[in-house]
Amino acid sequence: MNLDFSDEQQALRDLVRGICAEHCPIAVVRAMEDDARGWPDALWKKLAETGVLGLLVPEAHGGAAQGLLEAVIAFEELGRALAPTPAFVSSIVCASALRASRDDAQQREWLPRLASGDAVLTPAWLEPQCGFGAAGVQLRAERDGAGAGWLLCGAKRGVAFASAATRLLALARTGEAARDVTLFLVDPNARGITARQARSLASDTQYELTFDGVRVDDAERLGAAGAGWEIWERVLLDAFIIVAAFANGACQRALDITVQYAKDRKQFDKPLGAFQAISHYLADAATTLDGSKYLTYEAASVRDAGGDAARLAPMAKLFACDTFRDTTAMCQQVWGGVGFTVEYDIQLYFRRAKQLQLSWCDPPHLEERIASAVLGDVL
Repeated sequence: MNLDFSDEQQALRDLVRGICAEHCPIAVVRAMEDDARGWPDALWKKLAETGVLGLLVPEAHGGAAQGLLEAVIAFEELGRALAPTPAFVSSIVCASALRASRDDAQQREWLPRLASGDAVLTPAWLEPQCGFGAAGVQLRAERDGAGAGWLLCGAKRGVAFASAATRLLALARTGEAARDVTLFLVDPNARGITARQARSLASDTQYELTFDGVRVDDAERLGAAGAGWEIWERVLLDAFIIVAAFANGACQRALDITVQYAKDRKQFDKPLGAFQAISHYLADAATTLDGSKYLTYEAASVRDAGGDAARLAPMAKLFACDTFRDTTAMCQQVWGGVGFTVEYDIQLYFRRAKQLQLSWCDPPHLEERIASAVLGDVL
């Protein structure tokens, strides 16, 4: 087992870290909190120019055709900087959906634009008072009178960057069975869509959307009718792994600044880190974080090799987000009262840790997925 990254992978890590250092210092992160658009142009342009946005896009469509492990490396660095970009929802989630749909026309239209950053797609998945499973998709898509299109009625929540997105990747119900779900590419400015910005613990850019008879043509359907949930299940495995990578990178940075604080801050004429209770907390956190990283690398490697990641992907997301939340909660205690004030950066990581833990499937749902993979027919 070779746990070392190649020279090319190390160069990718250095590239993304350098981009974030130049275009996404912590002042930019703070400026983008609760911003209506949600991302800075300079950072987005640089990620596009250097090919980071096209890591998972095939070469035929202008991408780099890299594996999920390379995306993990990039998103660890984006997480380390708490980079506010739609790279995850657009270049990972929606690009994966386009590839999984095997819709050649849609791929030719959208994948080059995602790789170049000219277009931003974002999923409209979750709904008010509904769960993470297929049955939670209650937005209805009914055939219109002419039969050449669909009318969408319902609501979505937690739609990232919806006000500035080029298209929404909307999951809609087209049948009565739980998995009768279809994917549609919907113009967020279409007639019948009402958007309201929603505040979150992470102060990221989310919207609640209402669909009132929004018309979409058959050409805007992604994949076959009723095949949307099968596509989405495959997409979620990639999403879990990349969320885990982002959490690991952010957790590492939160731990790093806390370790430095424990070295610099003195009580009773010695550094905080010299106290055994604090040093052991930091040691435990470092150990757990290393385990989380390698679990995520394993999940990505298995996915790249064409293996079954139905167990590893939710494990990686569950463990990484729990580690991120628990570590930042501990870090807050090491910083003391100042750690809870907005002037200090550790609270930025703590708030995002809890938000990320509850996003893209919460712990109970992930545990159900893992249990199903472990126990099989018993459940």
